[in-house]
Amino acid sequence: MTSHRPVHRVAVVGTGTIGAGWATHYLVRGFDVTATDPAPTAEKALRSYVAGAWDTAAAIGLAPGASPDRLGFTPDMRQAVADADFVQENAPERPELKVRLFADLDDATPPDSIIASSSSGITMSAIQADCRHPERTVIGHPFNPPHVIPLVEVVGGTRTAPETVRDAMAFYAAVGKRPIHLKKELPGHVANRIQVALYREVVYLIQEGVLDVADADDAVSWGPGLRWGVMGPSLLWHLGGGEGGIRHFMDTLMPRMAGSWAQLSTPEFTPELRDTIVSGVLKEADGRSVDELSARRDAMLTALLAVRARHDPSGPPDDARDGDGDARGPDAEEGP
Repeated sequence: MTSHRPVHRVAVVGTGTIGAGWATHYLVRGFDVTATDPAPTAEKALRSYVAGAWDTAAAIGLAPGASPDRLGFTPDMRQAVADADFVQENAPERPELKVRLFADLDDATPPDSIIASSSSGITMSAIQADCRHPERTVIGHPFNPPHVIPLVEVVGGTRTAPETVRDAMAFYAAVGKRPIHLKKELPGHVANRIQVALYREVVYLIQEGVLDVADADDAVSWGPGLRWGVMGPSLLWHLGGGEGGIRHFMDTLMPRMAGSWAQLSTPEFTPELRDTIVSGVLKEADGRSVDELSARRDAMLTALLAVRARHDPSGPPDDARDGDGDARGPDAEEGP
């Protein structure tokens, strides 16, 4: 049986957008964080990101004693993870790089720590190929930005111990995340596959001239997107079934929906279609920078999370940490 240490110190390996978001989240939740990245400007960029994101992340959940001053940085990866209780890896999505990096992380970390990858598409079975202790490696894929969006997809590889999946799920839940357990590996995991499937139809409708880019975005964000921010599609169909609920929906409405699947098409991604989307997005942005739009997005997401916390008792725990920076274990009251 695999046993893992309590988490006090987190190492963040790779400090691009995802790694910086993770570092912010762990700092706000009261951990000591050591980050590492070989880029010469990585430390300056990371500290700037944390400073800019701090207020937003703190509004969602600030632990006693949390401070950006608890962020350490070293370009030496082995030094960064030498005493880590939990490692969150965020290197570029290149299989050969991930395999080599995980073998090095496995060699450099304490044997009872967990090593999690933020990989958005590569399976853990592939990543853990050269590890001596693959049983403590797991996918912990966040949704961007990690310091705002609660979702984390957790899935082990063929040589991951069940206890590692269990403890990773418990740890993420204890730090205010909403982990979901993928019982099978597949490229792209789950959430990305869902949004890719939706965007395929959006792009097809744009290509066919049914909608322009802005109206297609409105069709999602002001319609089903609003409902999905409250409940998932299957539970919403339960409401759509009226008094008969999901049984009535499946018996009377689902056959018609299933019949429409054959009408969905895959667009041909041409240079002209690319230019149409780029032009439409820039028109929709209306001169606002990426940073301005990101700030607007995060402000609305923070407000939505606050509303969900008031109305949804099954959401991420409000008080997910104790005062000493020690994540609660799998027997904590607030489970995943």
